[in-house]
This record gives sequence, C-alpha cells and structure tokens, in this order.
Amino acid sequence: MPEISRHEPGSFCWIELGTTDAKAAKGFYGGLFGWTFQDDPMGPDAFYTTTKLHGKEVGGLYPYDAEQKRQGVAPHWLAYVAVAGADEAAAKAKTLGASEPMAPRDVMDFGRMALLADPQGAVFALWQAKSHAGSRLVNEIGSYGWVELATSDVPSATVFYTKLFGWGTKVGPVGGVPYTQWRLGPGYVGGCLKLDAARGGAPRWLVYFRVEDCNAAAVTVAARGGSVLAPPRDLEGIGRTAVFADPQGAAFAVIELKR
Repeated sequence: MPEISRHEPGSFCWIELGTTDAKAAKGFYGGLFGWTFQDDPMGPDAFYTTTKLHGKEVGGLYPYDAEQKRQGVAPHWLAYVAVAGADEAAAKAKTLGASEPMAPRDVMDFGRMALLADPQGAVFALWQAKSHAGSRLVNEIGSYGWVELATSDVPSATVFYTKLFGWGTKVGPVGGVPYTQWRLGPGYVGGCLKLDAARGGAPRWLVYFRVEDCNAAAVTVAARGGSVLAPPRDLEGIGRTAVFADPQGAAFAVIELKR
C-alpha cells in the first residue's frame, strides 16, 4: 500500500465527517472499516480526530459544537479538493457562480481551506496544503476511493467544475443512467449523475469507501445501527455498490470492485 505524500491540484485529497456524536461515529466506522483514531485538541473540551488505516491517515472527524447542534446541522461527509492557492481558487469559484459559506482561512500550520457551494448547492472544500498534505492512503480496502456528485443540472455542473479544476470528462452509461466521469490527467477523480427524482434531496457530493464484500458491509452497517439508503447492487463491469447512513445520519457509499 503506497503512502501518498502529495495530492495533485484538482484531486480529492481529504474527507471529513462532521457529526453530533464523535464517540459513536468512531465505534461505527472503526468496526466497519478497521480504522484507528488519533484525537488532537481543537479547543476547550473539543477534539479533532484523524482516522487511520494501517497507521496512515485516511480522513478526519469532529463533533459539532453547541451552535451547530442548535442550528440542526445534519451530520455529513465533506470532500476536500487540493488546490495550489485557496484564495485564488475560491475567488475563481465565485466568478463561476459558487457561494462561499466559509472564506479562505488558515488551519494552524497544516494548510489553508475554504468551504464552497457550487451553483446548484452541492458543498465541497478546498485545501491548500502546508504541513498536512491530506490523506496518506486512498483507493485501498477501508479507505475512500471515489467521490460522486448528484446534481440537479449536470450540464451546468460540468461547466463549473471543468473551468474551476481543469477536469476533463468522459460520459457514458453506468448502472443504466447517463454518467460523467471527472478526469484529471491520465486518471479519474470522481463522477457525476443527475439527482434521482424518486429519492429527492439536495445536490450533494457522496464519498465512496472500498470494501472487500459489499453484502457483508450491509450486514455490518445494520448490526451497528446504521441504515441502508440504497441496497447492494451490481454495476456491470465495475463491481457491487451500496449507499448507507451511519447511526447519526451521515450518508456514504461503499464499493466492491471486480477483480
């Protein structure tokens, strides 16, 4: 399992869970993915937790403060995109129609971040690395390997993200629906599809974690108090996938790739 020391600008570099119950989240995801956890002080009576797999950083999680709980902020996973400059990328995103829930700011000496919502409302983050490059392990069993946008307007989202990050696209059917793959250099960093009208919900990014056995993951999720949002199903030529919610309600997906 090679350790990543640098993420190319335009690639997803970190995933982070905001939750109402950090202790319960650690129990759930530790049992599901085999993660271990490192807690570091984030302020009075608060900690930021780094999630690790085989001793390497995969992502992070943190508990909501009293104000976030009062506002009813829903637990969710947030995906970060690596950029050379957070200020410049955020400014460009705004010219392309994005809103900025959080302006660029320094995170100690780790890096500089900004929180954005694309023109359709899907939220994502920017990360300008300093001492913290991001996830050290990706696309391995137990780590994230794909990030997918469900949006109300695929053509507009395509214009926005290709102009912002320089992504290329490859469009074709996946699982019986039109699907856009985001391309960066010779590889792919994520995907995009139109929101399922039957399921509804707001435009959003969804993080996929790799698993050995999708069906077994569904059993573990249910046993640990999570819920199944989309049951396991086969994607021809790709593998088997499912969408879950953890006990606090944060949605995520898993994928069992064909060998």
